[in-house]
Amino acid sequence: MRLTKYTHSCIRLDDGSRALVIDPGTFSETQLALSGVHAVLVTHEHADHLDAPALLAAAQADTSLQVWAPAPAAELLASLGDRVTAVGAGESFSAGGFEVRTFGGLHALIHPLIAPPVANVGYLVEGSVYHPGDSFMVPPMPVETLLIPIHAPWSKISEVIDFTVAVRAPRAFQIHDAYLSDVGGALVDRLVESVRATYGTTYSRLAATESVDL
Repeated sequence: MRLTKYTHSCIRLDDGSRALVIDPGTFSETQLALSGVHAVLVTHEHADHLDAPALLAAAQADTSLQVWAPAPAAELLASLGDRVTAVGAGESFSAGGFEVRTFGGLHALIHPLIAPPVANVGYLVEGSVYHPGDSFMVPPMPVETLLIPIHAPWSKISEVIDFTVAVRAPRAFQIHDAYLSDVGGALVDRLVESVRATYGTTYSRLAATESVDL
């Protein structure tokens, strides 16, 4: 299976004739990511994870494209009719030929004075690749490849490291990184990589549109 990282939290998984995109947001190369893809998973409704106009345009051009998303995000795509499916935590389904399980339920809290958390669903694809969206929800089973929300208004680096240690995936890559400068990104990378010797997670940074075979 090949994983391609796009700017911020968007990734694409390709495996022969199968292709799946998670979180095509406004910071991402959405048109490129969605090319030839018939299945899209959305973790939550925020625009940096869901570029609704771009996704609707892609779905209009490709009438076989289907989307799975938490109910509030699915409502933004309601014009797709039965091609958008509302999902919550604790579900299993097939998307684009990939087996998917869902976890979590809520976006991490930014601050009580700003807004209550919105619905957020983490996705485990093929029992291997885990995208938690905007949360530090730890799935209750082994994960081969972890996508780490490396920097966000709702997190601090100690929580990022704790999440990485708790999941203990053999391999990890960064997501949710558009807010970081090159200097800040390098610092965060060093801190996360520092847990490798003790806990066995190999962490690597992927550039936008870079791919890796899993």
